[in-house]
Amino acid sequence: MRARSGVVTRRKRKKLRKFCKGFWGQKKNVSRRMKESYMRAGNYAFMHRKDRKREMRRLWITRINAAARQHGLTYSQLMFALRKANVAIDRKQLAKLAFSDPNAFCQIVETARSQIG
Repeated sequence: MRARSGVVTRRKRKKLRKFCKGFWGQKKNVSRRMKESYMRAGNYAFMHRKDRKREMRRLWITRINAAARQHGLTYSQLMFALRKANVAIDRKQLAKLAFSDPNAFCQIVETARSQIG
């Protein structure tokens, strides 16, 4: 008697059906369509995890630029001056300061401005 893979297949499809819950049309209940949409969802998730890093960096730069312009500097001038002043603070933390603690950001800008001359 041959071994049948009924239990394994059912378990696999059950897991797939759980993932595809909420999908629209055949993608939620036809095995082949479920698998296709599952694969595509995984590809998009992978792609957008990479994209999110770029988008966050762009957001930080935009916030830093807006805050720097309030103090009379551009983003590039500020970053150049900070490098010259040996201030090692990354864009994420700088954007956080600009957003949540403007006084601390102002002190950093003044430190940078002293290097510009």
